[in-house]
Amino acid sequence: MISVTVEKQNQRYASAVNWSRRAKVKLFMALQFKSELIVFAFVTLGWTSPCLAQTPQQTPVPSPERRGIASAGEQLPGQKLPGSISGTIVDQSGALVVGARVRLTGEDQSLNQEVLSGNDGQFSFANIAPGPFQLTITSEGFETQISSGILRPGEIYIVPWMPLAVATEKTEVQVGLSQTEVAEEQIKVEEKQRVLGVVPNFYAIYIPGAVPLTPKQKFKLAGKTAVDPFTFVFAGAFAGIEQAQNRFSGYGQGAQGYAKRFGARYADTVTGTFIGGAILPSLLKQDPRYFYKGSGSKRSRILYAIANSVICKGDNGHWQPSYSGIIGSLAAGGISNLYYPARNRNGAGLTLENALIGTGISAATKICQEFFFRKLTRKVPNNAPAKP
Repeated sequence: MISVTVEKQNQRYASAVNWSRRAKVKLFMALQFKSELIVFAFVTLGWTSPCLAQTPQQTPVPSPERRGIASAGEQLPGQKLPGSISGTIVDQSGALVVGARVRLTGEDQSLNQEVLSGNDGQFSFANIAPGPFQLTITSEGFETQISSGILRPGEIYIVPWMPLAVATEKTEVQVGLSQTEVAEEQIKVEEKQRVLGVVPNFYAIYIPGAVPLTPKQKFKLAGKTAVDPFTFVFAGAFAGIEQAQNRFSGYGQGAQGYAKRFGARYADTVTGTFIGGAILPSLLKQDPRYFYKGSGSKRSRILYAIANSVICKGDNGHWQPSYSGIIGSLAAGGISNLYYPARNRNGAGLTLENALIGTGISAATKICQEFFFRKLTRKVPNNAPAKP
């Protein structure tokens, strides 16, 4: 009995010990899991908290209305956008007027600006407050012109072409120069005009609003042309061509034949210049010069140049048939019958031939004047129209 009891007690003790061990293992495992959970939580918080701290916060941007600033293309209440005013100034013939003084004024006395028209005859005023305005255009040799209008907010106002009228003699006297004195100054400028610095270009007028010449001045310009060195060179070159072609064979060949051809060609030039450029223009009160156009389409300028071989400006400023040029060509052709060889004199035929040749050369020269000579001419006045 005793042994049985002792054995049972031993079994109970062994089971108790085993339970105690299992309990300790479970407790240890529980503690270990808990500690690992704490470490995991600590590590997780330790890594994520800096990221959360560094996350930028977006600050809401106030709208343009809250800032009180208009965005692009918007206009705040009560605001009036400024505009601009521009235009082109020409004379009555359509030529551009360079260096004209344009004054802009408005109801508000603070609006008072001035500009000069550029090489293209244009002027421009920018950032002008909207409202009524007035333009006052003045230029030497022209009458003052006034134009007005109303500029709306943000408008690009283009003023129509404003042809300036030539000033009257009374106005010019007030400036301090008579019409004759103004013309004399113009001749001084024209006498310096040379294509490529060599070929005389005395009969081209680039000055807007040029005044007419007196008879004395017309003869002076013709004489200047007749004795210019290039006139002799031109006659000599033309005589050489005629001799090479054996034209007017009655003159013969050699030095004697060349001298006769040279004399005839120079005589043609001088008689044509004086009759068509001085004598008849003085009697008929016409201007023998070419008034450069320089604006418009190519077609209009070509037609203008060709027309100027048969029309011209009168001393009164109006366009009229060029009786001086036409009759001058016929007269020069008729006079040439006096010194051309007898076998080459065919009366009216030679006269008409020379007149037609002269008219054709005049038309071709004026086309060159309109498109080429202006670009190649030195000593052109500063207030001349711009080069096309």
